[in-house]
Amino acid sequence: MTGRTQLMWDEGVTGYDFGPGHPMDPVRLTLTKRLIETLGVERSPELSVVAARPAGESTLRLVHRREYIDAVRRASSDPASAEQRFGLGTADDPAFAGMHEVSALIAGQSVGGAEAVWRGKALHAVNFAGGLHHAMPQAASGFCVYNDAALAIARLLELGAERVAYVDLDVHHGDGVQAAFWDDPRVLTVSVHEHPGTLFPGTGWPEECGGPGAEGSAVNVALPPGTADSGWLRAVHAVVPQLLEAFGPQVLVSQHGADTHIEDPLAHLAVSVDAQRVAAEAVHGWAHTWAEGRWLALGGGGYAVVDVVPRAWTHLVAIAAGVPVPRETEVPAEWRQEVYARTQGGGAPQRMTDGLEPRWSDWEASGYDPADRLDQAIRATRNAVFPAHGLLP
Repeated sequence: MTGRTQLMWDEGVTGYDFGPGHPMDPVRLTLTKRLIETLGVERSPELSVVAARPAGESTLRLVHRREYIDAVRRASSDPASAEQRFGLGTADDPAFAGMHEVSALIAGQSVGGAEAVWRGKALHAVNFAGGLHHAMPQAASGFCVYNDAALAIARLLELGAERVAYVDLDVHHGDGVQAAFWDDPRVLTVSVHEHPGTLFPGTGWPEECGGPGAEGSAVNVALPPGTADSGWLRAVHAVVPQLLEAFGPQVLVSQHGADTHIEDPLAHLAVSVDAQRVAAEAVHGWAHTWAEGRWLALGGGGYAVVDVVPRAWTHLVAIAAGVPVPRETEVPAEWRQEVYARTQGGGAPQRMTDGLEPRWSDWEASGYDPADRLDQAIRATRNAVFPAHGLLP
């Protein structure tokens, strides 16, 4: 093993740019990388910065259909030719020159990280440019062209993994990953997200549990709008560790969309950077407890591109590298100056915390409150899937 953690990074991923005014502003990637640098996380002896090759045709076809890949190539060469039947050229996924190349590059970082973890070249790998979990086998969706998370899991299966767990903490349902493995009992997909009745993509109901022969392999926790730190963490801890223990994954893949944050403009939860950090620490611990430490962590959504995303994902990388950043750490002045320059005079957060110390009540210890909407959501999920894993709801 060459190092404890690989940070998968190629500057080219910042070319994933849908154009001015689009929420998926690539400055969030640049600012995250710079914050990791200015805080000294990259100097950890356990962290190596590695660039993988773009995903090739054979890798992309592990999940995506040939006619869709061909359509992305055509739109990449001539954006005006984008075909909406493939989800391209829409308001969410406008075509842009080089779209295929940069999307394949992002996918390649996640696949490369998965390969490194499986082959023992690293214990953990992080690709915060990834986590594009909405892309479907046959179409782009929700700002996502190629589904790097699903491709990384498919590659792990191709390499011989028999059980892979995927935990999605994005505010939106991880629909593309669920769809890719709906009928595959080797993959457990767990998504904790805002209720589908109030947020895109409108899926992720607790009753969505997996296809024939894979019952219980899809798990969905649909949270009420307004859920804050204590409720969010209660829901995560009431479902995820129990299922991981029962499933026994050989690798844990997680998606850490920062759009659960209260300041995110596209959703309605009220989570802090501090709770996102606590969740990342929990996932890290679960990887060691149930997957022999094998952990691939991905980014995802997050549209408060200055105030939230860089801090959340810097915490994620630092946790994976074994050098967690203390909550009260001041954001370096050098980074704030870069924010000012890149955002035409915009402000920047002062510290790596929102000033909160998240606490939550443990489900098993406190019990179920039938009058509480959050507990109703948790209970619906446990009732739907726990029996399939031999667990009591």
